[in-house]
Amino acid sequence: MNVADAPSPEDPFVLFVNGTLMRGLALHANLEGAEFLGDAATAPVFRLYSIGDVHPGMFEVPGGGVSVSGELYRVPLQVWRRVEAGEPPGLYLGRVLILPGREVLGILYPRESAEGRHRDISAFGGWREYLRSRPRSPGDGRG
Repeated sequence: MNVADAPSPEDPFVLFVNGTLMRGLALHANLEGAEFLGDAATAPVFRLYSIGDVHPGMFEVPGGGVSVSGELYRVPLQVWRRVEAGEPPGLYLGRVLILPGREVLGILYPRESAEGRHRDISAFGGWREYLRSRPRSPGDGRG
């Protein structure tokens, strides 16, 4: 992941997560030591894709976006390093506009890697909502 936009190492930063890092999901333990700040949603400027039904991929679009649900955390650098090491390939750290108009850092996925290759799940409004729509199976990351 590209951490060029990350704050200085001595400062914890606010991170929007919208996939397997959320409470109760497969990679949430990687956020141990981060402070949960609450549920959040993005401005309606993103599309959300299921990347192999393993994790979501979110990216900003100039039109036709939706609001994506997620969670906010205050993340110290040592926690971020653990999160980054455990993230699937292709994801990167970028700016995310959350409601009601605040910019934070979030985990994004390249649009060109999602469109035409993976399933658009934007209509569900979030990864949890998408998971709830599918039959439950062992090992599906729903913890």
